[in-house]
Amino acid sequence: MSRAPLSIVVPITVTVLLAAMVVATACGAEPLPIPAVLEVLRGHLGGADALDSAVDTIVWQLRVPRTILAAVVGAGLALAGTAMQTLVRNPLADPYLLGVSSGAGVGAAAVITSGFFAAAGIWALSGGALIGALVAAATVFAVTIAQGGLTPLRLVLTGTVLGSAFSALSSYLIFRSADPKAAQSVLFWLLGSLAGADWTRIALPATVVGLAAVALLSLHRWLDALSVGADTAASVGVPVRALRHGLFIGLAVLVGVLVAVSGGIGFVGLVVPHAARMLVGSAHRRLLPVGALFGAVFLVLADSAARVLVRPTEIPVGVLTGLIGAPVFLVLMGRRRYRFGAA
Repeated sequence: MSRAPLSIVVPITVTVLLAAMVVATACGAEPLPIPAVLEVLRGHLGGADALDSAVDTIVWQLRVPRTILAAVVGAGLALAGTAMQTLVRNPLADPYLLGVSSGAGVGAAAVITSGFFAAAGIWALSGGALIGALVAAATVFAVTIAQGGLTPLRLVLTGTVLGSAFSALSSYLIFRSADPKAAQSVLFWLLGSLAGADWTRIALPATVVGLAAVALLSLHRWLDALSVGADTAASVGVPVRALRHGLFIGLAVLVGVLVAVSGGIGFVGLVVPHAARMLVGSAHRRLLPVGALFGAVFLVLADSAARVLVRPTEIPVGVLTGLIGAPVFLVLMGRRRYRFGAA
């Protein structure tokens, strides 16, 4: 399968991402002209005094942070999906295989239905979701190790079963709640939303995604070997057990942070790695950066559409990613020349 050169793919994708972010900033319940958006951006990025206007507030305080967060989360989910598919050598693996999303749902449901972490203010929901996500990942890890080791089959089975158990627990918390709006609030969060984005919520996920990208790229040769098989990787000197454990822990933290700030946005980490793999091949040195850029573009555009399709009501972005991602995935898998893990 032919590969597109990175010298062409990366500049084009970066240009598309920047254009998509500008368009996304103009989209919303109150559409704004793109020249007005560019004027606000030039004013802030150029060091000029902030414009004292409603447009400046809407653009810089509300929409720019949301657009940046969408790009960060999209890139992070694509990185996590790529690494997860390599870890378990399964084309159907996605970032939520570790039970992180279901665990985060338990944490979010506990906060919404019982008021836990209320003292944390605006960080209560994200904090509860992050704790739930990490507890779920730790449980999956402990059970998998107790069963005989972190093998792909055990990880898939344990993550799937415990994910279902955590989902049942969050449903129980909703059922027991006296708040009639609790179910709606938890459901909206579980479907994924970037509506609560602001400047204070960007630093943590951006830092974690950046560190994850650097770490995964530094391990690209080991990941290439692991994608071929554990025996092959071990024969060329890859510490397979340590690599699997490190990937599990790193992905748990990465996905936990992303879920905590955006909810469970599906299909980004499943579809995007396959699209990138078809374009640039399976070598992780090429696949990881291109996949991250594709994920950022995809989620920025999906979030824009979620805001305008039924304006002024907002659709959870996870609904749109599912509606778009499912048929796209089927189309990609139907291509005869495509093979998961092909060199």
